[in-house]
Amino acid sequence: MKKNSLTSFANERINQLELEGRYSTAHIYSNALRSFTEFCGTKTVSFQQVNRESLKLYHQFLLDHHKKLNTISTYMRMLRSIYNRAIDADIAPYIHRLFHDVYTGIDSTHKKAISPKDLHKLLYGKTNNKELGKTQQIANLLFQFSGMSFVDFAHMEKSNLKNGTLDYCRVKTGTPIDVTILNSAYKFVHHLEKKDKSSTLHNYLFSILSGNYSKRTKEGYTEYQTALRKFNSNLKRLADTLQMTNIPISSYTFRHSWATIAKNLGVPIEMISESLGHKSIKTTQIYLKGFNITERTKINEKNYRFVRNII
Repeated sequence: MKKNSLTSFANERINQLELEGRYSTAHIYSNALRSFTEFCGTKTVSFQQVNRESLKLYHQFLLDHHKKLNTISTYMRMLRSIYNRAIDADIAPYIHRLFHDVYTGIDSTHKKAISPKDLHKLLYGKTNNKELGKTQQIANLLFQFSGMSFVDFAHMEKSNLKNGTLDYCRVKTGTPIDVTILNSAYKFVHHLEKKDKSSTLHNYLFSILSGNYSKRTKEGYTEYQTALRKFNSNLKRLADTLQMTNIPISSYTFRHSWATIAKNLGVPIEMISESLGHKSIKTTQIYLKGFNITERTKINEKNYRFVRNII
């Protein structure tokens, strides 16, 4: 591999991210580098191969391969980050508005929420398959836990359960959050509760991960990614079983659907953001009075009843 090439510089960055325990970010960088290398058709990509014309062609290459705009944006932003670091290190030439002609935004038209009726069918439709039944129970809890993300659900520890409340920090951002467990959720909690006590590091609440690896290690990251892929695969199988065709389903579905339903029910955006543990309106949250757990629990119950009672 040529020294000071884009390929070698990017791999150094990826290795550094892994040393820092940032395996998810390292994975995204790797995917972006792999994709651009495939486009270039060379084993090693030089910085000279990165210019406004080649990036426009790469953008079209991704579109021709049916990549979504948000995926294109992610790849372009990763390449931009690598290139800018190389400029700072004086090993890549500065090119004015290098990424000006390619997409680096966020495609807000790509909706991950599904309709309340489809959500009801997915959460309560009958299935005789035990594994798909477990998947349905997890999906139910993700929604009933105020649109909890799957990564937070999988890493929830028994110590986070205190007097009927889940009190934890989000894995992605470290934001502290608390969620009251609705009465309707307890039966799913009991079914999914981890009974095996053989784990050596973490005493997880649910039987998703073994508990034998730290989430900051490569083994922990790999184990979680395997669990996520399995969950998403089973969700699609569940949707097919319930004859829900042409409806995109993933672990994000319940989070986005919870937020969308809450918005349609007139819930203030500040409360939705706080319930989801977002930091995107941090200034607004500081300026406004925060909502206490009793107020947010009422909204969560309202969301749950709306979907549960759809005919």
